[in-house]
Amino acid sequence: MKARITVLCENSVGPISGTLGEHGFSALIEPAVGDPLLFDTGQGLTLLHNARRMNKDLSKVKQVVISHGHYDHAGGLKPLLDECGPKVVYGHPGIFAPRYRVKDTSECYPIGIPVGRGELEAAGATFDLSQDFRELAPGLFLTGAVPRVTAFETGDQGLYCDCGGQDSDNTPDDQSLLLETGKGLVLILGCCHAGLINTLEHVANMTGRRDVYAVIGGTHLGFCGQEQLGATIAALRGMGIRKLAASHCTGFAASARLLREFPQEFQAAMVGYALEV
Repeated sequence: MKARITVLCENSVGPISGTLGEHGFSALIEPAVGDPLLFDTGQGLTLLHNARRMNKDLSKVKQVVISHGHYDHAGGLKPLLDECGPKVVYGHPGIFAPRYRVKDTSECYPIGIPVGRGELEAAGATFDLSQDFRELAPGLFLTGAVPRVTAFETGDQGLYCDCGGQDSDNTPDDQSLLLETGKGLVLILGCCHAGLINTLEHVANMTGRRDVYAVIGGTHLGFCGQEQLGATIAALRGMGIRKLAASHCTGFAASARLLREFPQEFQAAMVGYALEV
């Protein structure tokens, strides 16, 4: 498929005047044929504003993918529904699980989807939830739950399903979006809690292909240690990825390291970043 991918929500902004940043992620996929699809919705503070600044009509979007059930990826769903009408929403059955970040000080912060399923359905959401790898449209796939097979991708620490810090949450609902294009596969990540290499290996196992042209989105490398970052970089070296457009939870230090290690491939996928494939 041919498509244009545009980042609408991200921590930083690019050169488009009047756009705003927030801790979150959202990308608009506009295929050459067919309706556009929205991947994640950010927190809800900037999605609609940035779309207007970039002349993107989100009322044309009929389908939304939620990569996982965190506020910075699904918080914009309710404002989107309120302003732009009903949508089919794809995700994992676990996206509505209770989610908290518990700090070393025992402070507890809710980080799940801020609006309940019933309220979202009343606003026009029709949920289509599955943990399986599946095709959403010709050449467009959702990875489903990603098996955790690498020894070094240990996941984020401090995430729990309770405020007491007893029930650890490894974000099993984490999914990514996959496009088959004439240039190769394009992988769009939300936060990639499952691990970048785990996700790439899962894609290879499900498709039988390793010709990944581009990876766009949050890699979660900003929340991992140097050992995981180094092992991830070592694994990436032999994969032949042409564009590594990292953003959101990649973090400044990890982004700087990726730029140093992959100077030709690395790009910063800020608000307004666009890729045509």
